Amino acid sequence: MPESINNLIKRYDAIVDKAQCFFVPLLLLSCRLWVAWVFFNSGLVKVSSWDSTLYLFEYEYQVPILPWELAAYMGTAAELILPVFLALGLLSRPMGAILFVFNIIAVVSYPLLWEKGFYDHQLWGLMILVVVVWGPGPLSADKLIKGKLQS
Repeated sequence: MPESINNLIKRYDAIVDKAQCFFVPLLLLSCRLWVAWVFFNSGLVKVSSWDSTLYLFEYEYQVPILPWELAAYMGTAAELILPVFLALGLLSRPMGAILFVFNIIAVVSYPLLWEKGFYDHQLWGLMILVVVVWGPGPLSADKLIKGKLQS
């Protein structure tokens, strides 16, 4: 291969490496914050109108296995607790994995989501998987704690 093409490829690789060092941490942070914001706000809505939440869990949502009242408490707690961990980047992979399963249960439990919110849940699920697979990135409590433990 001619030397000029080799140099061009090396320069391109250097540009891509620098861009990845900047954009990948921002992408991981954005995924964490977006999903955390969506689920946390949903939990706040449930808490602010608790009677409506109980009604929905009793008559609308079809949560498998769990009694509807326990499902209401557990679902609301999950939406208020898991996003905080995800936003901070603390225990991101296990909390993200739990939130991913929670997202699937939400879709399965509420058939109306298939008409109106299914694509949103797919997007959120993908964003959660990005964090579970690649980790929270350098802008996270996990990274900070790992650095402190290694020094």
